[in-house]
Amino acid sequence: MRIHVQNPADETVFPITPQQWEAAVSRAPDMADLRVSFADDDAGFAAAMAEAEAIVTWTKVVHARFAKGALPGVAPRLRTIFCTSAGLDRLAPFDWLPDSVALLNNRGTHAAKAGEFGIMALLMLANHVPWFTHDAREGRWAPRFASVLAGRTVCVVGLGSLGGAVAARARQFGMRVIGVRSSAAPHESCDEVVAQGDIDSVLPRAEFLVLACPLTPQTQGMIDRRRLALLPQGAKVVNIGRGPLWDQEAVCDLLDSGHLGGAVTDVTVPEPLPAESRLWRTPGLIVTPHMSSDDPATYNDRSLDIFFENLRAARAGQPMPNRVLPGRGY
Repeated sequence: MRIHVQNPADETVFPITPQQWEAAVSRAPDMADLRVSFADDDAGFAAAMAEAEAIVTWTKVVHARFAKGALPGVAPRLRTIFCTSAGLDRLAPFDWLPDSVALLNNRGTHAAKAGEFGIMALLMLANHVPWFTHDAREGRWAPRFASVLAGRTVCVVGLGSLGGAVAARARQFGMRVIGVRSSAAPHESCDEVVAQGDIDSVLPRAEFLVLACPLTPQTQGMIDRRRLALLPQGAKVVNIGRGPLWDQEAVCDLLDSGHLGGAVTDVTVPEPLPAESRLWRTPGLIVTPHMSSDDPATYNDRSLDIFFENLRAARAGQPMPNRVLPGRGY
């Protein structure tokens, strides 16, 4: 099978290297027959696409080269696109994708890092760190006392690899975990799970709210001003999903009014966040630059392992576990 790895030309932190590929094959010797090429320029891409049956690349590369109706002319033999991202909302709507081409994400790569970032954010919020950060900038000594996480309630929206990992960490700290996802099917790290349509019923009990779901037409704007107001007085919120999941202006307003007790967000609208945005200066809010779930030491290794798992499933005539369903959006 002919594989091509297309790195962005300007990538310096996460390029997939031949050495990483070789290490992945050593972990999966049944993939030793794959023929692979690497490029980060137009010429290398054009040369590879004449023969490539699968491409491993970034969403921005797919968006630039395929998502404008270029398939199948650009890559007549292409049958699989593997994106090194879990969220592929940038590529929606998926009307550019032929039925004959499987679009895969790298869901599962981010779990360990997301779980650690999520519990860090919950601990920071429980201990008023966003407020202390603001006080430090002002040179203000203002003690605030805190309780432990054990026994407190967190609502995690989205129970995929990100949200599931946060739920597991919260459970380890003795929290009561309420999960929200597309169905009310139980989850091993949750005390209770409700369907997305029933989220209003659990928000009034959520001392902490974590957003970790994909961005789809069904989740865009889901946590609006009305739902934020359903949270109890002093509730604290975390967003490691996507900026458009919530109303970030309402978050700032409710922090200013005192209804919310703190917030940590790794995602914003737009990205990068302009220097003049009020999010940088709202007391009680910490913004990180969309890096919560990415570990340079393991990211590409785990992504390649997941890619091979999907190829192995296809060889066995089984569904590819990371295939994105256009109608669902993830």
